[in-house]
Amino acid sequence: MNDQLIAKPQAGEFAPYYSRYLDLVPDGDVMGTLAAQIHPTLGVLRTISDAGSLKRYAPGKWSVGEVVGHLIDTERIFAYRALRFARNDQTPLPGFEQDDYIAPARFDARPWAGLIAEFEVVRNSNLAMFRGFDAEAWMRRGTASGNPMSVRAAAYVIAGHERHHMGVIREKYMG
Repeated sequence: MNDQLIAKPQAGEFAPYYSRYLDLVPDGDVMGTLAAQIHPTLGVLRTISDAGSLKRYAPGKWSVGEVVGHLIDTERIFAYRALRFARNDQTPLPGFEQDDYIAPARFDARPWAGLIAEFEVVRNSNLAMFRGFDAEAWMRRGTASGNPMSVRAAAYVIAGHERHHMGVIREKYMG
C-alpha cells in the first residue's frame, strides 16, 4: 500500500452498527493508526499480571484475558473479510456471535504472556497484508453478516474496535 492514505469509509460501506468503532478512528491514515496502536496496547497489557488478566469488573462480564482474546479473534475475522473482498471474492460471508467464541477459546486457561504475544503477531501480520493492497483493492466491497463491507471499512473497524476495548480495559478493569 506504500504511502497512500486511506480515507474513512462512507455510509453504505459498512453496517450502521460499526459506526461506533469507525467514529473512534481519525480520517485518512488507518494504516498509521493500526501501526501506532501496537506499542501503547502492549504497554498497557504488560502492566497487567497473570492474576490481573483473570479480573472481571462485574459478574458475567469477560475477564481481561477474554477481552484480549476477543480482540484477537475479531481482528482475524475482519482481516479475513478484508482479504476476501480485496481479492474480489463476492461470496457472502456469515456473521459470528462473539459471545459464543469465548467459552470454547478458554482464554483464561492460556498463559497471559502468550495472549499478549499473539495480539502483536496478529496485528503485525494484518499490517503486512494491508500494506500489500493497492488503491483499487481498498475500495472493493463484499457482503458480511448480510451487510455490505468495503476493505477500508474492515480496516477502520479493526482500529476502532481495538480503541474501544482498550478504553474499556483502562476504565473498567484498571481504573
